[in-house]
Amino acid sequence: MTVPWLIDTDPGIDDALALLIAFASPEVSVEAITSVAGNVPIDFTTANVHRILAVGSPARRPRVARGAAAPLRGPLVTASEFHGDDGLGGISKLLDTNGRPRYPEPLSPGPPVPAGELDGPGLILEMAERFAGELVVIALGPLTNLAVALERDRRRLAHVKRVVIMGGAIAVPGNVTPAAEFNFHVDPEAAAAVFRSGLPLELVPLDATLQVMLRRADLAAALTRGRAPIARFIDDFTNHLFTFGEHRSGEEAFALHDPLAVGVALDPSLVGFDALHLDVEDEGRVTRGASIADRRPMPAGEKLPPNCRVAMRVDARRFLDLFLERICAGPAAPAAR
Repeated sequence: MTVPWLIDTDPGIDDALALLIAFASPEVSVEAITSVAGNVPIDFTTANVHRILAVGSPARRPRVARGAAAPLRGPLVTASEFHGDDGLGGISKLLDTNGRPRYPEPLSPGPPVPAGELDGPGLILEMAERFAGELVVIALGPLTNLAVALERDRRRLAHVKRVVIMGGAIAVPGNVTPAAEFNFHVDPEAAAAVFRSGLPLELVPLDATLQVMLRRADLAAALTRGRAPIARFIDDFTNHLFTFGEHRSGEEAFALHDPLAVGVALDPSLVGFDALHLDVEDEGRVTRGASIADRRPMPAGEKLPPNCRVAMRVDARRFLDLFLERICAGPAAPAAR
């Protein structure tokens, strides 16, 4: 029996890698994908979901819904410097030898959410009810869609089995401000609402993801063993981030933030969890978006009660082996649910 998944995402180079791993994993069935604005604006993240599906070709095509175009409050902050203007390293501008776009625009112009179709939060609620007690939600971007779903119907959302979130920084600096990781920085109000919700949360913060670095040479070796369309696609969209990493640190490498969250959803034993109480600062000026965990050295009964499990230690070699084995494997054969 496969486990039903819903992936909430803002592709994003590492989001794309995470989705491809999910499609190649026979243990799960990706039933739905919801887009959210984050790494790039919503038009691009939604288009990228369809681009990834077109190349990744999962055996069971998930339902897709366009989600929130802006944070709950304030303007959208993006990360196009890291991911390229289109979110996938500029692949929308690549041409084949015949002069045609290598990755054509997958979406035709139209209303943000056509009449009669569910938006991202609506699809999350429908899937939570349909797969009550089974659904695993993996949130790879800002938590806006989850927060809106909570506001609409907390009872229905409470049917989820697990919510695995990539975000936050516990004992390491943030990657946008000294205090805040990107996903929480983009929409701290949404993150705060989710961590105050009582949902079964598992957090994969920078503390864990920075322990798993993908090097260009290791990926290149894996791509030689992969299926040609997927291997070329991966090579095309990761080039921008490898080049950025070399410019910034001198090494052609980047952290596998979102893929590790998918890995934890697949196999929680890849990481060591700490049960912690965590909240997100949604009012401070210099601390806005900071994830505050109660790590005081006090007896458990004297601290705030845990509201999530936080991945703090990683079996990096085992995860990287899993990642490199599956990244070019192509879609897994569908299994009975």
